[in-house]
Amino acid sequence: MPAKRTALSAAPTLLSGGNPQIAKGEGNATVQAYIAAMPGWKRPIGEQLDALIEHAVPGVHKAVKWNSPMYAVAPGEGWFLSFHCFTSYIKVAFFRGAALTPVPPQPSKSADTRYLHIAQEGVLDEARFLDWVRQAAALPGERM
Repeated sequence: MPAKRTALSAAPTLLSGGNPQIAKGEGNATVQAYIAAMPGWKRPIGEQLDALIEHAVPGVHKAVKWNSPMYAVAPGEGWFLSFHCFTSYIKVAFFRGAALTPVPPQPSKSADTRYLHIAQEGVLDEARFLDWVRQAAALPGERM
């Protein structure tokens, strides 16, 4: 069971798999709080993902929902991407991933969604990721 957060504790609770429990909210500050709370090797990858997304989609709208950073082209336009920490990898969700070329490698129960898993020892192909982000941002977002 995760440790409870106290008034003296600055660290948020880590949920199953080391995913930070961050109150939902809109804006960059909330996403940065999530990234800062990502444990160990996951934090620099979270920073890298966020920076690449900002580079690919200038002015991207950010939020944290369901303990995951979410990205949209603009408020109310629907979400095109999120990520979430698991024990041995970070799962990047492309909500319209089945429409991307090439299709991201991991399937989903949702016909439209595809995933990219990034493990500790994995290397992120930044050029491919940027291309997927740009493609995903050009598609209609997922309304949640």
